[in-house]
Amino acid sequence: MQKKKALITGITGQDGSYLAEFLLSKDYRVYGMVRRSSLEKFERIEHIKTDIEIVQGDLLDQYSLIRLIDSIRPAEIYNLAAMSFVPTSWDQPVLTSEFTATGVTRVLEAIRAVNKGIRFYQASSSEMFGKVLETPQKETTPFYPRSPYGVAKVYGHWITVNYRESHGIFAVSGILFNHESPRRGLEFVTRKVSHTAARIKLGLARELPMGNLDARRDWGYAGDYVQAMWAMLQQDEPRDFVIATGKTHSVRELVELAFSRLGLDYQKYVKTDPRFIRPAEVDLLIGDSSRARKLLSWEPQVSFQQLVEMMVDADLSKLQK
Repeated sequence: MQKKKALITGITGQDGSYLAEFLLSKDYRVYGMVRRSSLEKFERIEHIKTDIEIVQGDLLDQYSLIRLIDSIRPAEIYNLAAMSFVPTSWDQPVLTSEFTATGVTRVLEAIRAVNKGIRFYQASSSEMFGKVLETPQKETTPFYPRSPYGVAKVYGHWITVNYRESHGIFAVSGILFNHESPRRGLEFVTRKVSHTAARIKLGLARELPMGNLDARRDWGYAGDYVQAMWAMLQQDEPRDFVIATGKTHSVRELVELAFSRLGLDYQKYVKTDPRFIRPAEVDLLIGDSSRARKLLSWEPQVSFQQLVEMMVDADLSKLQK
């Protein structure tokens, strides 16, 4: 019996690496799409690189996607590629829209051209809720994005709904709230905190410059969240799902936990820096994932404290090496 094939865009990112591991554990044949680049970063998937197949394609190039999907003929496609760092979206709003918005349409068009039976997962984001109109946020909560990234994600979300309803494609969006891990990029606040705290502990840094410490987020573990992505594509009917812990924590709590894990008082090292204040802040995001819990039998396994401690321990170990 042939193995089921899955194509992951954004496989070199945090979510892509965890999803690839999970699909391999389910005995999939995993293909990871990367852009042709002079500098390719494979550190997150180095340990599984011999078990997956790296293929080239580009969300900006329609023909490359059609050719790639036609050659692989996957059963499932997970679109995780995007310009994913929110602050950068203010500096590069047009490029953000090309990747994060129009790129979704190109993948869906490629599916429509090659095989409408392919199941498609779109990585939507809690940033779409932005200036929240309802708390907690669920699948029916109206969107009010507060960044070019959030706006682009809203387009990607609705074009996925449109292709599902207009062309009969099994296309779903996972509206994932913040999900972190030791594989998170250093530019993201959770990893910035865990990494800098470890550097301070080892005498490699003196302070941690931060933005709004009172902003609150619903933070979960990326390894838990990729399992929900897979579960969405195994359903009989295509539906969108909010994936979240349902618990909210402030950036201040994040900092306090990270520093206390290392026996440090965060107040001695954390400095507020106006450069890290967003032009339009998203103050409170908290998700209601009751639909996922009921229909997907999904539950987050790693607590916020366990997540922060996991990240701090991993950064300390890396830096000590």
